[in-house]
Amino acid sequence: MMKRENSNKTRIIGLRLTPEEYAKIEKKCKASTCRKLSDYIRKHLFDKPITTTYRNQSLDDFMEETIVLRKELNAIGNNLNQAVKKLHTLQQIPEFRDWIIRYELEKKIFKNKIDEIEKHIFKITNKWLQS
Repeated sequence: MMKRENSNKTRIIGLRLTPEEYAKIEKKCKASTCRKLSDYIRKHLFDKPITTTYRNQSLDDFMEETIVLRKELNAIGNNLNQAVKKLHTLQQIPEFRDWIIRYELEKKIFKNKIDEIEKHIFKITNKWLQS
């Protein structure tokens, strides 16, 4: 059984805030590296350093698009792997031809996604270099 950290914290302070005050504190907490609102408030009250995060919107956009592309590439890769596995088990020529045609189509889609990634990276790189 894990020992609870901060188990000596037995005193509770009740504090009432307006919705606006709470929203303001919550926003500041979310901009910090604190995982809990109570940790953020405790650090603030006792003048301990609070590490805030800096968010770069262009980097966030880049990461979001990259994640979508990665998921698409994984799906294409899975389809290609299934096609190759099926090719190894086929014994009839007509089915083999169908899988070859499907493989060529998946390969073109895969190549297009790779080209899209390269264009996206080039665009982001140029944007960062202009800053």
